[in-house]
Amino acid sequence: MLTAATLTRVVSAALEEDAPWGDLTSVTLIPAVATATADLVAREPGVFSGGEVFTSAFTLTDPTVVVDLHVGDGDEFTPGDVLASVSGPARSILTAERVALNFTQRMSGIATLTAAYVRAVEGTNARIADTRKTTPGLRAFERHAVLSGGGSNHRFSLSDAVMAKDNHLAVLTRSGIDVASALREALTRLPHTTHVVVEVDHLDQIPAVLDGGAHTVLLDNFSLDDLRAGVALIGDRANAEASGGVSLETVGEIAATGVDVISVGALTHSARALDLGLDVQIA
Repeated sequence: MLTAATLTRVVSAALEEDAPWGDLTSVTLIPAVATATADLVAREPGVFSGGEVFTSAFTLTDPTVVVDLHVGDGDEFTPGDVLASVSGPARSILTAERVALNFTQRMSGIATLTAAYVRAVEGTNARIADTRKTTPGLRAFERHAVLSGGGSNHRFSLSDAVMAKDNHLAVLTRSGIDVASALREALTRLPHTTHVVVEVDHLDQIPAVLDGGAHTVLLDNFSLDDLRAGVALIGDRANAEASGGVSLETVGEIAATGVDVISVGALTHSARALDLGLDVQIA
């Protein structure tokens, strides 16, 4: 979740990284009394995300800078659209420019890619979800961008839900513990609000997972035929989630198998930053 505390912490760290002892170029060349205006302009079409982040980069640099957003997170735009306007001391605007653009370009790229996946599954019951394959330290920003694109968030961290993957199951097996028993015992110790997801690689693993009481069965790298069979086997006893081998070319067929959720790591680890520019006019 993109909280005010997270916003301030991450953007402040980025500003400090980019200008640890101030902006030497702006301080040397730009008069202290100079003011400027700037427009955030789209160079290509996309879906916007990161308005609060863009604003914070300027206001944390200098509270006297004024930012007017002309679009909201989740809004579509076309080349040439002015997405935001900035005004204030020229030195401050030039100092914050790159950090503001880096965040907004990255987040809008994720939102745009997510929107493409969401469009590809229209007419099905499947929803598109992200994964934990995010840039360290930027998870809240990148997951906010997924929401801007119409996607859904998976568990935010290891602390939010039980998600037993292949390596967890391998340890259980080598320890002589059957999956169903382990899940049933775990459920007695978990709060009733905690969601339990179990990843399976083969159809024959599903019955034990269902017997153990898992809330979601994650069908990893299944063929389309096996996905359909897995959905039928799961029925209404749990949610069916698909992952692995998901692309814009395959996601529609995967959704058509009847799965409830499709988790896509590419939303955050492979999104391209959009081409957005900040056109500055010095007064």
